[in-house]
Amino acid sequence: MDTIKIAVIGLGYVGLPLARLFSTKYKTVGFDMNRMRVDALMAGHDATLEVSDELLQDAILNHGFVCTTELEDMKDCNFYVVAVPTPVDANNRPDLKPLSGASETVGKVISKGDIVVYESTVYPGVTEEECLPVIERVSGLKFNVDFFAGYSPERINPGDKEHTVEKIKKVTSGSTPEVADIVDRVYNSVLLNGTHKAPSIKVAEASKIIENSQRDVNIAFMNELAKIFNAMGIDTNDVIEAASSKWNFIKLKPGLVGGHCISVDPYYLIQKAQVYGVLPRMMSAARRLNDGMGDYVANQVIKLMNKKGILVKDAKILLLGITFKENCPDIRNTKIVDIYSTLSEYTRNITVYDPWANTAKVKHEYGIALAENSLRELRGKFDAVVLGVAHDVFKNEDIRSFLKEKNGVIYDVKGVLDRTVIDGRL
Repeated sequence: MDTIKIAVIGLGYVGLPLARLFSTKYKTVGFDMNRMRVDALMAGHDATLEVSDELLQDAILNHGFVCTTELEDMKDCNFYVVAVPTPVDANNRPDLKPLSGASETVGKVISKGDIVVYESTVYPGVTEEECLPVIERVSGLKFNVDFFAGYSPERINPGDKEHTVEKIKKVTSGSTPEVADIVDRVYNSVLLNGTHKAPSIKVAEASKIIENSQRDVNIAFMNELAKIFNAMGIDTNDVIEAASSKWNFIKLKPGLVGGHCISVDPYYLIQKAQVYGVLPRMMSAARRLNDGMGDYVANQVIKLMNKKGILVKDAKILLLGITFKENCPDIRNTKIVDIYSTLSEYTRNITVYDPWANTAKVKHEYGIALAENSLRELRGKFDAVVLGVAHDVFKNEDIRSFLKEKNGVIYDVKGVLDRTVIDGRL
């Protein structure tokens, strides 16, 4: 274990926290192709806020942690961890280009006897059938003869300060029993709650993808219930609270399913299942239902405005929040954009305010200009307000103060506001 030298490829929400943690026990290099990202990290700041400035600076100053864009800086490493995104394309088909690129990178620096571990979420078989052949081709080395592999799926929850990387129980696996033991020991050495060693890489890959697929299906059920009970004039949250009094009821809430995990990962298993002649109807239906919730919310807001006699055309609407979850700067695949898109068919007077989101990134990714006013400056100006993200800063506000008329509409997507001040919620 004393000879382990680690390189983590990809310094995003997953890679950076893991690399920082590894650096407390091992010589660790973080590699990323984004020069601006690397420079910011070496200056001691993580824009994703997953690693505090204090922890990052301690890793750099006291543990020798280095972030780089140079391949040469990884060549003396022998344990490579790949933590790059696994997105889908415009047709929701798996896009393995980031993984292929990272595998090429590993192939350029890997040596005989080295181990490469993948953390990116994939369908079963990607590591051994798609990634490792790339390393073989680029390096000229033979898998399971000259180099070895493992898979340990990431379980990072962006913005979660309770389930941080060192507290997560990790699944591990290896391409041989001996390598599985090594991978397991390396991860165990930095984790407080240990590991679960899976019997194969494919089992480990499958375990990760069903974690998020299960949540997607469960949330879809709650969203379907919300649509039913809203149509009946029954408060969904009241129903959930009543049902939760039974000991084996699983308490979940309806909501928008965005981000880079739950709203993306199921497509990987859906696609692969069809290759084997299995049509995953439940997962596919859950994806369609959850993907349509932004449009549903927007139409609920329009319906409430019509009931109150508020002309929707050219109405002034305030969207509070655009990140995909509360108290987090992550805007990946946020479904607030779907609310915005539907409402913008009726009015261009939509103001989006989010103190957590990066203004330039939102503009680049979605073409939406965030309001630069203070919350105080936005008061008394709108016909409708949609609380889309439950940032703490919004919970302490008098939401109705943003309305210009008393009969304006307040819609609470997250179900966190006092019901006496709102007109509708999921």
